[in-house]
Formats: sequence, C-alpha cells, structure tokens
Amino acid sequence: MNNIDWKKLQNGSDIRGVALEGVEGEAVNLTPEVAHTLGNAFVNWLSQKAGKSTSDLTIGIGRDSRLSGETLSQSVTEGIAIAGSKVYNFNIASTPAMFMSTITDGFNCDGAIMLTASHLPFNRNGLKFFTPQGGLGKPDISEILEIAQSGKTIDSDTKGQLNSDDFIAVYAAKLVETVRKGVNHSNNYEKPLTGLKIVVDAGNGAGGFYVDKVLKPLGANTTGSQFLDPDGMFPNHIPNPENKEAMAAICEAVVNNNADFGIIFDTDVDRVAAVDAQGNEINRNRMIALISAIVLQEHPGSTIVTDSITSDGLTKFIEGLSGKHHRFKRGYKNVINESVRLNNSGTESWLAIETSGHGAMKENYFLDDGAYLATKLLVELAKTKLQKKSLTDLIGDLEEPLSSEEFRLKINTDDFKSYGNEVIDKLKDFANTQDDWTIVPNNYEGIRISCNSPEEKGWLLLRLSLHDPVIPLNIESNVEVGVHKIVTRLLTFFQDFESLDLSSLKNY
Repeated sequence: MNNIDWKKLQNGSDIRGVALEGVEGEAVNLTPEVAHTLGNAFVNWLSQKAGKSTSDLTIGIGRDSRLSGETLSQSVTEGIAIAGSKVYNFNIASTPAMFMSTITDGFNCDGAIMLTASHLPFNRNGLKFFTPQGGLGKPDISEILEIAQSGKTIDSDTKGQLNSDDFIAVYAAKLVETVRKGVNHSNNYEKPLTGLKIVVDAGNGAGGFYVDKVLKPLGANTTGSQFLDPDGMFPNHIPNPENKEAMAAICEAVVNNNADFGIIFDTDVDRVAAVDAQGNEINRNRMIALISAIVLQEHPGSTIVTDSITSDGLTKFIEGLSGKHHRFKRGYKNVINESVRLNNSGTESWLAIETSGHGAMKENYFLDDGAYLATKLLVELAKTKLQKKSLTDLIGDLEEPLSSEEFRLKINTDDFKSYGNEVIDKLKDFANTQDDWTIVPNNYEGIRISCNSPEEKGWLLLRLSLHDPVIPLNIESNVEVGVHKIVTRLLTFFQDFESLDLSSLKNY
C-alpha cells in the first residue's frame, strides 16, 4: 500500500474515498486493505489518547446502506480485532447512534466508527470516528492518517472479542421515551402520537428504522412512508434533504396520503428536513426557525448559532422571540464548536444548526442528530394537536425571501485561495463605492452585503470554499426581480476577473 495517498482520504473531520469501481475517472482508493489499516490506526490513536492498552478498548462499528459497507466494515473490524480490542458490530446504524454507543450503559464503547459518505454517490464511502467526548476533529483525523501511513500495525497475541448487537433499537428506544416524556399525555402516555399520520422518507439509507422502532410504538399511522429498505444504489432519489427531487418526493407523499407531517433523512441520519400537512417544505431557514421557536420556549433569551447563509428574516424572527441570532461560518463542525465556545464563555446557547439540515442541541451532547431533531418536532406536533393548533403556527411570523439563489463560481487558476481572497477584497472596495450597498459587520467569512435599493431589497454573501477552487455566492431578495438586479450589478464588478467562471451568473 505504498502508493496510497493517505492525506487525500481526509475530508475535514471525516475520511472519505472511492470504494467501488463504476464511475469513470474515479479510481478506487478506499479498499478493504486501507480500511483494515485505518481500523488498526484508530485503535493505536485511541489507546494513546485514552491511556489504555489496546486489549482494554471496546470499539463499536456501524454502517449505512452503501454497497461497500459490509465488506469495509469487516475489514475495519479485523484491523481492530488483531490489536486485541473488543468489537461490537452494530450492522446498519446511524451516525448519531454510533456516538451514543460510547455513552450508553451496557455498551460504553471507548470509540466508535460509522462507515458512511453521507449523500455522495454509490461508489463512495468513508469513516466517521467518535469517542465519548464527541466526533473527532480535523487534527485527530490527520494523526490517524499519519499512523496509517507509518505502517506501524499493532498485532496482539490475543485477538479481540467480536460481538453483534442491534444498537439502533437501543438508540430508538431513547427517542421513544423522549417523545413520551415531552408530550406527557395524561390520557395516552404510551402512544401520544395516536391520531397523527406521519410519513417518513429514508431515501433507502439508514433511517428506515424510525418508522418501526420510533413512530409505530408511539401510536402514529405511518401509511405512505417510502424508501425505507436499505439499498446502496439509492434507486429512488439522492438521500439528501437539500436535493430538490428528494424534497419533491416527500412533499408528494404527504399530500397523497393526507398526512399530518413528513420527515426526510439523509443517508446516515445526521440531517433532516420536514413537510407540513399542506405539503410545504420545512427546511433551511424554515427548519431553523421552527426548532429555534421550540428552543426559545424552553430557554428564553438564549443564542441560536447558525451558518453564514441564513436570511435576514430569520434574524428578525429569532430576535422577535427575544432570542439572539449568532450567524457564524459554514460547516456544521464550525457551527457546533462556536455554540460550545459561547457556552464556555458564559453565553447561553442551546442550538447550533446549519441550513443543510445539520442541527445539534446542548441537551443532546451537541450531536448533529437528524432523528433527535425530528423527535423534538414530533413532541411539539403532538402538543399542538392537543391544543387544536398547527405546528407551523410557531413560524407564522417568519419573513421569507421571495427569491433565493446560490451560484458556485469556479476559479480557473492553481493558487485558487489567493485569487479568491483577492476577489473578496476587491468586492469590499467595490461595495464601499455603492451608495445603496452596506457591508454587514461581524461577519465571520467572506463578505456579506446588504443591498438596500428598492429594486434589490436583499443581501449577498461571497465566500471562498474551504477545499474546492470555487467561490460560492448566495443571494436573497424580498422583491421578485431582486436577485436578477443584484446579479446584473455583480457582473459589472466580476468582468475584470478573467480566471473566474461566470457562466452560471450570465445564464441566470
């Protein structure tokens, strides 16, 4: 394995690679042998961090529905077992469940690994790592990859014990209890969702358990739920709440089945979106607003941390509930870490959530857990039904933009970071020459500009992608042609940057 580019496997705080052939130009680099080495390297790393011998460690392994999952899981397991560590094989599970295995009595795994590549195509896979302190960060992943690259394999005289267990059932039982305690229905404590029809779309990922193991025990009618069976080819739609076809599928299912509520998960169930009884999407700003309204009922005056592309209307909504909106950088780890930092510095923050559907709550270990967020919404859904109200009444005051677009401007030069930062700096200078544009203060990435003319009435955010030669541009407007007007003005500015691909703007 001397030809493996180990650093290329790092994707922020995860490991991701190509696990199967079948896509032209994408060579396999996450082989069973590589997975075996990574499992052993994780034990090596964890032994040092936990101050335990490898024979005293217990590791949990789970996977989503990907075609390569079972083979890679076996290889990771073998890499761990030869180091003498005990292994729990949890088979198909969710990413949040794997963290919970480290803090659940009866398991108390020293570490856990989830094999997943989120919503990426069928040929990809990856590894997410956990300890009882939470998900590993970028420096931790770099250290594990360095150990793997060194070739220093731990090979114990005694092979570690292998066990199989249905941990997702244990995890689901806690979600069931969360709903029962949250609703506290005096007449029907065991089945507080009785009389509610709730449709789930699991996208053939790992989220199908939510129907049989959470909703049905609570009394919900789940008729119309779809794509619950794991299928690593994802034949029906991409399992991604941000995907238009995926959201159209769950909206249609809710309407066709006269359901009260719809839930859609991504592949490994760390993200979620929802649909109301009228078939309207509850995602992005609407999802953030809804869960914020619930959090601010429980923790008045606290701070909601979001990523950078949330709308001005969301800020107004949160502040209208006497909360504080702290808009931070993109990236779910960034948002979560910022909320943790605020709490440590004395600022109360119970929710960190990104527009992509990653949401983490202080009461749930700041774990980005789509199933837990869905469960919090179900508690409120049941309560509002008892009060003969609608769940979406909670966000009735949310002002939403009339138009919203994201453009990804490719940078066609090798030193894309320097070039991208130059574009952003020049845009700051340009904005200062525009009478009706105002640079928004306290912005943590790129440049955010309020566009105040009557024809625009919106904002734009230009930032540099962390990993790709791309400058994402987000624009929102409260007037019908506002985005078009802002794009037209930006094209005048961008025309001097020859290495910037402006085709998406010109074709808008």
